[in-house]
Amino acid sequence: MKYEPLDKSAIKTYSIKDRKSKVSVEDFAKLPERGGSVKAFLEGLPGMLGANDLRAVAAAVAKAHGEGKTIALGMGGHVVKVGLAPLIIELMKRGVIGAIAMNGSCVVHDFESAFNGTTSEDVDAEIGGGAFGMAEETGTLLNEAINNNRDLGLGRAVGEMINSCDFPYKDLSILAAGARLDIPVTVHVAMGTDILHIHRNMDGEATGAATIKDFDTFSSVVATLEGGLYINLGSAVL
Repeated sequence: MKYEPLDKSAIKTYSIKDRKSKVSVEDFAKLPERGGSVKAFLEGLPGMLGANDLRAVAAAVAKAHGEGKTIALGMGGHVVKVGLAPLIIELMKRGVIGAIAMNGSCVVHDFESAFNGTTSEDVDAEIGGGAFGMAEETGTLLNEAINNNRDLGLGRAVGEMINSCDFPYKDLSILAAGARLDIPVTVHVAMGTDILHIHRNMDGEATGAATIKDFDTFSSVVATLEGGLYINLGSAVL
């Protein structure tokens, strides 16, 4: 089949001044001033997309906190891997975040950061040779904490273990902060998905009992969320 070039002679146009547009220069970012406040910085962000979402979340958090409502955070391992733990711990200390729910990978990254100051294993480099997930300290110490203190719940058991040890970076552990501040940091494990589960001292009964304890605790947190907030960060648990 032979195609001829499109005949554009009948195309109709309109004035951009009459067109509905999603973005105006009024929405553009304002340059921050040296020495300016965080409030001014947020107000100067573009009036669209993620910037609007950030302002909305900040306003909702401030309102809920001011009214004494529950603010709970759901998170996965990437929140720790990108270095947000210090900010979250500070919000816990200030009484803004009242509960945290994690998935299983978050425990691994939180522990490794506290224990060694490093985390986020290079999967591509290790998985081919069968070494992925086989860090001795991660598997042994975490499973021991869970096995020995399942009645505390998984998050509290690991948090108490980190606090009791002389780890050089334990002040950067969200789990340890939860235990110190008596803020529930619950861990919601899917069996067989975390590197802990392939280690020799993994006890399925203990892990199951500990994570169900955490589920029951977080269920009581959810019951207080009316008027409050549940914020998902990264690969959150709910």
